[in-house]
Amino acid sequence: MGQSNLKVILLNHTKDPEDLIAHAAKLCYSPSSLEELKEKIERSDNKKFIEKLLQMGHMSPLEHVSFNFGIEGISRGCSHQLVRHRIASYSQQSQRYVGEHSKDLRGEDTFDFIIPPAIINAGKKEWFQDKMRDIQKWYDELVEALGDSGEKSNEDARFLLPNAAETKIIVTMNARELLHFFSVRCCNRAQWEIRELATEMLKLVRNIVSGIFSKSGPNCISGPCTEGKMTCGKIDEVREKFKDL
Repeated sequence: MGQSNLKVILLNHTKDPEDLIAHAAKLCYSPSSLEELKEKIERSDNKKFIEKLLQMGHMSPLEHVSFNFGIEGISRGCSHQLVRHRIASYSQQSQRYVGEHSKDLRGEDTFDFIIPPAIINAGKKEWFQDKMRDIQKWYDELVEALGDSGEKSNEDARFLLPNAAETKIIVTMNARELLHFFSVRCCNRAQWEIRELATEMLKLVRNIVSGIFSKSGPNCISGPCTEGKMTCGKIDEVREKFKDL
């Protein structure tokens, strides 16, 4: 257990994403057949064409390309924020069918959990860990009291579990939604855990479709800060970070 056990894997993505985006976009403006367009696209430099699409704000062709991420080592608090992005698909480890039980570095019973850095910095790490061990004891006691009823005991015992409990989730988003996700969640104003998650996801997709994601990140990467009076005031630092991501 620690402040972050984050692991993000790009499980899969649409094959030849730049070609597909270019095909969808050019179809809107061309009298050519699908086969003729496909031949032209395969011979073209689609990266520059996609950059032009983004400048024009013609975003719907990006919706044809999807990315599938495997994510583990995030808290339930983080996943609650993640699933608010509605143009996406999610499959999350169930606390109903999967019981919460593990052992910590001291060999004591406790579920896996995330410790926020601020709690560590405040000198409350051991205090926090003790509270999680207490919750594990209460959880085990309740599971036993509810009897040998399979998922029913976990189903009700999970009401004791905190947002700190660690979870695993598979997420699928299309390229257009990812651009929005990064603009909101890579921002310094985002909560630290989902900001770290979004940044790791951005690193992965930049390697696949740099034409779309090379300038992606918080809104201040390519324009003024949109947070108004809530700005972090670190626009130069943020731009430097995402330039060399």
